[in-house]
Amino acid sequence: MAKKHQIVLGIWGIRSSFRSLIALLVTILIITAVYLSQDSGKFFENRTNVELSQCNLFSGKWVFDNQSYPLYKEKECTYMSDQLACEKFGRKDLSYQNWRWQPHQCNLPRFNATALLERLRNKRLIFVGDSLNRGQWVSMVCLVDSAIPPTLKSMHTNESLSTFKATEYNASIEFYWAPLLVESNSDDPLNHRVPNRTVRVKAIEKHARHWTDADILVFDSYLWWRRPTMKVLWGSFESPDGIYKEVEMLRVYEMALRTWSDWLEFHVNPNKTQLFFVSMSPTHESGEDWGDGENCYSETEPLLKEEFWGSDTDPKTMRVVENVLDDLKTRGVDVQMLNITQLSEYRKEGHPSIYRKQWEPLTEEQISDPSSYADCIHWCLPGVPDVWNEFLYAYIVHQ
Repeated sequence: MAKKHQIVLGIWGIRSSFRSLIALLVTILIITAVYLSQDSGKFFENRTNVELSQCNLFSGKWVFDNQSYPLYKEKECTYMSDQLACEKFGRKDLSYQNWRWQPHQCNLPRFNATALLERLRNKRLIFVGDSLNRGQWVSMVCLVDSAIPPTLKSMHTNESLSTFKATEYNASIEFYWAPLLVESNSDDPLNHRVPNRTVRVKAIEKHARHWTDADILVFDSYLWWRRPTMKVLWGSFESPDGIYKEVEMLRVYEMALRTWSDWLEFHVNPNKTQLFFVSMSPTHESGEDWGDGENCYSETEPLLKEEFWGSDTDPKTMRVVENVLDDLKTRGVDVQMLNITQLSEYRKEGHPSIYRKQWEPLTEEQISDPSSYADCIHWCLPGVPDVWNEFLYAYIVHQ
């Protein structure tokens, strides 16, 4: 009987030890869970930092994802542009909204409007450039729009500067129209389509004084340079003594970027201001590049062939930008290149095509041939520029 009692006690002791072990494991799990919940932002931010430092975000593939994309609805964005609202203007196939960019080596952090707005608290984020940069700005406004109550946001435009304000955060997301960065005869935000484009390659202060106190600057400039030569003015537009000369485009482009880079070196505090340059946005105006149709008109699928490069995209122009940015880095000014060119090359179906507001009445000829007036330059929203802003978000919030 005593032996049996000892056996029972032994079994009970084993069970008791087992239960104690289970209790200890549960306690450890609870403590870990509490720790992670309290410090989850830091934990995930640190993990993302490692990924960003080891990963080329711009090398990857497009994945169809109609569960988590689009990141917002076109009709629900308060400040959507009629130039980019393809669904509003009759586009029926909306699959262009459902493609997610997947880098080969890591995951792109999912856009979180509240996290971005917190990072932008008491700050100015300014997009500077042409209509493609304006499209990226509209995309960014749409991405944060739904996270802000109607009474706590506003939009104001004053000539070349448009400002979206998130009142609660005292944060502004702005766009400044400067399609060539330096001064030009295309600087009017409304009336800028002039037959003879002229630039003052040494003059930038007229524009740049609006950016001086920005905390984050996002530049682009390529679309308006697409021509063999450009007229350069030494002097002012008002002076009759100005000297005009026709110069090969790449030379003028580099001269303008050097003026821009010099301004950054002497007027921007790199410890305060984050700087970005968006590489050229590809157009899809030559259907023969992918062997189908005249241009982007009626395209409904992206190109899935890796390393596709269209004939409208000029590598020499990209190298000019890279050289200027490399030189800036040696002078202590780090400008992060958002290299959106290759990944955007695949998205031949992402343009407005004919599904946008027509600013001028269409002719009978155009109506009979829709591809003749298809916009294969800008991008539908939601769409490709949202991914550009996901890159921007990754660098602003997670770097």
